[in-house]
Amino acid sequence: MENAEERIAKALEQTRVVRPPKQFLATFGVTNLKYFLVTEPIFAEFDANAGPESVIREGKVIAKRPEVVTPGYLLNLQGFGDEARHYFQMMARQYGTNAPGLMYTYRNEVGGMNIVSGEPETVAQRIKGDLDGRSEHLAVVIRGPDELWDVALLKFIYEFTASSVAGNVGELSGRGLLDPDPTGVPRAAIERIEALFRQVEGGLDPTTLKRELDRWGLFRHYEDRFLGLFKKR
Repeated sequence: MENAEERIAKALEQTRVVRPPKQFLATFGVTNLKYFLVTEPIFAEFDANAGPESVIREGKVIAKRPEVVTPGYLLNLQGFGDEARHYFQMMARQYGTNAPGLMYTYRNEVGGMNIVSGEPETVAQRIKGDLDGRSEHLAVVIRGPDELWDVALLKFIYEFTASSVAGNVGELSGRGLLDPDPTGVPRAAIERIEALFRQVEGGLDPTTLKRELDRWGLFRHYEDRFLGLFKKR
């Protein structure tokens, strides 16, 4: 019997992008990417007399605007184990505590699932042709295994992110957002903090701003301004 790692490795080998998106991830906005994941139904192997069928899973992968982070910032995030924190410490020693990098955040919104007649490859090509005909730039067609279809989706997300990084970094760098401000942290982080101050003045829970200041080690720098928010209320 295959173990989990072997099953995942097999699923990755079976995953192929039939039709890639025509755009990369947006640098300064949210990316809404439609996906169509076509598989052979897992029950097909138990019914040799049935005609060819395919499972089509539809959904959306929503990518938030990539955030500029640093090894020092990552060290202050919750939810990482000791090994991950040790890795961040190694990064900080190698590149510097405030060396900028990008962090991507995704949400998967699962849509419908349909079983249609036809071989999976034929069905995938049909969907591809329909998307091409409608010039759908932010849509992907993936062929993968039925049982571990979510692994196939994750493989695509990883590769799509990797292909977008260079362009995202170039656009951020071109606007000077990776350059350090006088506090030593990337200017993109300062802009994010300024936006949070405005949002708190508009009613956002101040805890969100306090948490971000702590992650950057900037609470002392902004302490008077932060406390001043409560005097206005």
